[in-house]
Amino acid sequence: MRTSGTSPDVVVVGAGIVGAAVAWRAVGAGLTVTLLDPRPGDGATHAAAGMLAPVSESWFGESALARLGMAGLAAWPRFAADLRRATGLDTGLREAGTLVAAYDADDVAHLRRWLALHAELGLEPTELTGTSARRREPLLGHRVAGAAWVPGDHVADPRATCAALDVALHAHPGAAVVRHAAVRLERDRGTVVGVHDDAGTLHRAGAVVLAAGWRSAGLADVPVRPVRGQTLRLDAPPGTAPEHVVRGRVQGRPVYVVPRPLGTGSGPGTTPEHREVVIGATSEEGPDDRRPSAGGVFALLRDARALVPALDEAAFVEATLRARPATPDNLPLVGPSATPGLHLATGHHRGGVLLAPLTADAVVAGLTGAALPAALADAAPDRFAPSSKEPETWPRPCPPRTPS
Repeated sequence: MRTSGTSPDVVVVGAGIVGAAVAWRAVGAGLTVTLLDPRPGDGATHAAAGMLAPVSESWFGESALARLGMAGLAAWPRFAADLRRATGLDTGLREAGTLVAAYDADDVAHLRRWLALHAELGLEPTELTGTSARRREPLLGHRVAGAAWVPGDHVADPRATCAALDVALHAHPGAAVVRHAAVRLERDRGTVVGVHDDAGTLHRAGAVVLAAGWRSAGLADVPVRPVRGQTLRLDAPPGTAPEHVVRGRVQGRPVYVVPRPLGTGSGPGTTPEHREVVIGATSEEGPDDRRPSAGGVFALLRDARALVPALDEAAFVEATLRARPATPDNLPLVGPSATPGLHLATGHHRGGVLLAPLTADAVVAGLTGAALPAALADAAPDRFAPSSKEPETWPRPCPPRTPS
């Protein structure tokens, strides 16, 4: 066994958008960090569409998740601005609102149940007729029966954000990115003191942050499991991509269509007016085999085309399957765990991109002994704030530990 030549304050396991954000905020707080991942940004982040949509994503029984998502959304503008100042790179944050569409009468009934729930939660969607929805989004299909407008649900570009975080970390003297996979934690009398990688090196540190997505369960006793989702990417010529994020239901099936600038140099014949369009919404239990299914690709194209028929003219570029890390109650695991020296940043399921900036702030607070962000504790106090109750299913927060 080899030991790395340095002993940083923190080792972060996993360099998706969550782990990379934690590492970047940690070095910004004056900590030294080693970030461990064989392929940074190649997990769930690589497939994510980047919707910052706490309102559109919320459903019955998920009020805590909705509050947490609203707090995550509020953290994004400062995060994006700080990252742009550090790197000059764009995260793709676009505050343009989301159109939620209902294809037929049954989908409209579902939409109205959703609107009634949001009225109870004090959230903001406004119901639209199909005609008024098409005035807002002219490419919306003429068979769409109803819609709602969500002005506060926005979008970012996960791949661009990960690329910017990678540049920021490589430029920072307090950060080291090691392209190896973690294989087990090192413990000393019950305290986590480092991580072994697949090259046989032990990375000792004052604290370890587990941000390895669903793979976190292979390193520690945390209740996360893989839930697979696949997305498609299209190259849409001028006039074929919607101006807003369009999401909704088509005969009971969920689907979303996320447009963003593509730019020149992205492929033969592209122009600045071309748009990348990301299509998704599949969700199924199962291993992360990274093999998109023919049926899944067909269903996503069929339903996206039902909402935005002009997508027929777009070029098919990519199908991507990755697994998200899900917990039993869909709330993430964030902050100091019950195991000394081990901090958690996993279990975000659909909300990894949305919650990355807030998660980074919360984890760094736990590492440095600062106060937990109030929005996190307010959203789900039973999960994130210390209490006398002893949960049995997942680790609870423990007193913060300042790395040596």
